[in-house]
This record gives sequence, structure tokens and C-alpha cells, in this order.
Amino acid sequence: MRDDSNDTVSPKDRFLTVYGRKPVLEALGDPALHVDKVILADTARGEGAAAIQRAARTAGVPVQRASAHRVKVLAGNGKQDQGVLADVVAPRMRPLTAALSSAPLPATVLLLDGITTPANVGMILRTATAAGIGGVVVPRRGVAALDPLVVKASAGVAFRAPVLRCATAAEAAGLLTDAGYRLYGLGAAGGEPLFQAELPERAAFVLGGETAGISPEVADLLTGRLTIPMPGEVESLNVAAAAAVLCFEVVRRKTAR
Repeated sequence: MRDDSNDTVSPKDRFLTVYGRKPVLEALGDPALHVDKVILADTARGEGAAAIQRAARTAGVPVQRASAHRVKVLAGNGKQDQGVLADVVAPRMRPLTAALSSAPLPATVLLLDGITTPANVGMILRTATAAGIGGVVVPRRGVAALDPLVVKASAGVAFRAPVLRCATAAEAAGLLTDAGYRLYGLGAAGGEPLFQAELPERAAFVLGGETAGISPEVADLLTGRLTIPMPGEVESLNVAAAAAVLCFEVVRRKTAR
């Protein structure tokens, strides 16, 4: 495993990046958040840019200037960055490899596989954090970026969610399997009913994408599949709603012991 000291961990595994003038000002004005730095486009002028610089000064946050193109690249959203972004420290975010090489290992992990709607990712992070889930694996590729849309959907909880980062869902599935986790895919049909299934102490639950479901590479590593019983005339639940049912079934089992 690679060295996961702060010298080698990617900034994407330590910070949530917010962009746009209002989100950056809100982050700078929130005493519960630690903003590492603000990056302002060298073309940003006027009262909006001045307000951000004043807020950063008040919060003791350094402001760096960069080209407008550089800001767009870093934000990953050229239409809405408004020439400014901020890196906000996410204290519980870390690489998956770091979580798997330290004790104690998280007992329950969610693995997001191909979920591309920011609202779904944000709601899953909020639910998992509320339920005390040990980690939510959010791959850097194939899943919605952890941007202001995700933060908004999580109602700000994304900043303190137990996010675990890796390159892809397939990589995460392999790492989790090697670490002794059993992987269970949550789907609309074809699996064992969630409420009756016997689950191990250490389990990872895979939540597939909104249209394609669980990817074939991850499906090959599944121990089993689970389904949520739905006696009503509905084919499936939204992935965020299904995640909520799963998370609080885990809570129910823990509190019933």
C-alpha cells in the first residue's frame, strides 16, 4: 500500500472544493469549517471579488491568484465557478487505503458504483453520516464529483461525512475484498430480502448507478445480492431512498443486539 501521509495524499482526498461567489463566502463565514485556501481568478474584479478577499482576510485564509482557465480546470465546472473556488478541509475524508491500513476498520461501508446524480450522492452522504456508517467510498471516476451540488443536497453534512476515496469502484471492490469484507449488491429484485438476510460483522454494500446498476467488474466480486421487499406496486426505489432503508436497517440490527 502507498504511503498515505499528508505529503503524498492527493488534495482531492483531503478537501471538498466549492466554487462560485456565494458558496465560497458561505464557507468562509462558517466558523465550523476550516478553509485551506481560496483561489481567485486574475480576471475577477469588482465588489464580489473584494467581498471574498475581505472575508478571507477575516478568516485568516490565504488567497491565491490564478488564471481564469486554471480556476475552471480546478473547479471542474467552467460555467458556474464565477472565477473563484475554495478548498475546505473535510476532516473525515481519507483514502480508502488509509482506512484499510489502520485500526479499527470500519465495520460497515457503502460503495458508490456509477451514481452520477449529485443530489443522490449528497443525500446518501447525509443519510450514512446520520446512521453512523463507518465509511462511504466515493470513487474519483464514475461517480458525481464532490462539488457544491453534492454539498447542497447533503445540507452541508458532506463536509464531515466519512468519505473514502479511490480511483474506481472496481479498485475499491478489490481492496475491500482483500481486507476481508464481504460485498453485497443492493438491487430492486433477484436478491435475498434485506430484512431476513444474515450479514457478517464486516460488510460493504454496493449501490449501483441510476440506470446501469452495479458494474460488471464489481458484480464479479459480490458475495451476494440483497433486495428491499416492496409489497406495493412500485418497481424500485431511488438509489438514495434505498440507501436510507439499508443504513437504518444496519442501525436497527446494532441497537437490537
